[in-house]
Amino acid sequence: MCGGRGTRLDTDVEKPLYRVDGLPMLDRVRTALVDSCIESIRYVVSPHTPRTREHLDRDVVEAPGEGYVGDLQYALARSDPPILTVATDLPLLDGAAVDRVLDSHDTGSLTVAVPAACKRRLGVSVGTTMEVDGETVAPSGINIVGEDEGDRTIVIDDERFAVNVNHPSDAAVAEALLQ
Repeated sequence: MCGGRGTRLDTDVEKPLYRVDGLPMLDRVRTALVDSCIESIRYVVSPHTPRTREHLDRDVVEAPGEGYVGDLQYALARSDPPILTVATDLPLLDGAAVDRVLDSHDTGSLTVAVPAACKRRLGVSVGTTMEVDGETVAPSGINIVGEDEGDRTIVIDDERFAVNVNHPSDAAVAEALLQ
């Protein structure tokens, strides 16, 4: 998912192209996916990310730009499940982390969440939270949309899933962790 403007980052750069430790977040996530056992990758862009569209050379889905959920639904309607969805604001993601999610999936849909306490410990923004088994967790930005009935949430206490870059302070944390 690479259709975000990045308004909370307070920059003129589109969110997917926002650089963390010298590289656009999109390229960091793309490398993680290439280094995983994923078979094919499609990039969902929007009218809000024309430079991102230019940055990508192929496999692009042009969504209408109705926000993350609307654009995700648009892309899902044009794909066959199961589908791994990944936000481009996860610059610490690597192939092993992606494979960990894939290995956790068997059927249905899978939501990956991180403990809100982990995000606070790292000093990154928390955003949306939910309760899972009595623990306050935050969606990580990586999920699997399955073809069968049944949804499951797994909680992973791992900085690779916990650092979503939504604010300049989040980027600073990501850069420090990448050092």
